[in-house]
Amino acid sequence: MEKVIIVFAFMLFAARSGWCETATPPLVVDFYNGLCSDIDVEATVGSVIASLYEQDPTIAAALLRLQFHDCFVRGCDASILIDGHDTEKTSPSNRMVRGFDVIEAAKSSLEAICPGVVSCADIIIMATRDAVSLAGGERYTVQTGRRDGTVSVAADVKTPAASISVTDSIKVFGDKGLTPTDMVYLLGAHTIGVARCSTFEDRLYNFSNTGEPDPTMDPTLRATLIDSCPRDITTDEDTVDLDQDPSSSSIVDSSYFKQILLNRGILQIDQELALDQWTQPIVNAIVQRSDFATRFGEAMVKLGAVEVLTGEQGQVRQFCNRIIEQQK
Repeated sequence: MEKVIIVFAFMLFAARSGWCETATPPLVVDFYNGLCSDIDVEATVGSVIASLYEQDPTIAAALLRLQFHDCFVRGCDASILIDGHDTEKTSPSNRMVRGFDVIEAAKSSLEAICPGVVSCADIIIMATRDAVSLAGGERYTVQTGRRDGTVSVAADVKTPAASISVTDSIKVFGDKGLTPTDMVYLLGAHTIGVARCSTFEDRLYNFSNTGEPDPTMDPTLRATLIDSCPRDITTDEDTVDLDQDPSSSSIVDSSYFKQILLNRGILQIDQELALDQWTQPIVNAIVQRSDFATRFGEAMVKLGAVEVLTGEQGQVRQFCNRIIEQQK
């Protein structure tokens, strides 16, 4: 692998903010101000995402999933982007994750005007925020200053399954420092995007090996889904919208929560949010309130702060799919 000298943005940040060299700085808003001359890093990323979103609006859901899958393995360090044998990208759980080319496009634009400064980990966070905004959500303020990880192992990927119980899901999110309320809002990302039929086929035909459909699913919805998802599906091409309100399935809003209260959730974990004693009150509150967009953004910011690398940790990759070999 070609050896590249890494430009460490941390030293500039330390001088600017007064951090001592031994301290680990936190994430901050506008971390890149002044580090790329007069270039607006966030606006540069935003311009790339806006152009790509215009061509393919589904990148919003793709980037939400990409950020989630990255942050839940070794933290938000862009380790999911790394190519190679047995990396996170090769895990079966990440087989349908996409958006890697979107992050690489934003990285290429930044490298052309400000090389070696902006991390891929930060680009994921900024790009996802911009895509959410373009999809009708609120443009929340992100914190930056992450570094890119240098470890990516497929065996580390343990992304929660669609059939996970609410209790187990609360524990998984809790292990990342996220509350049950954070969890419910973050699962609200299912307000856009699709689910493969194979991920919920059992709910249609053989729930919990009973030979019967899931009794919690609205019968009218089931009848519709059977047309889209025939039994014993063998491909990943058949999909349905996660938000079953056709007028809202591509918009970041609270419609998903209204649907699950009507027993029209697609994934098992989605429906159980509206039925479980711990999460049902949260779902009800979201539907009754009018600030989903704001609170969703706050939850995304918390997700983006999970186990991050900052300061002299990690590196800033020149290409997001390759780890930089350190000079010795």
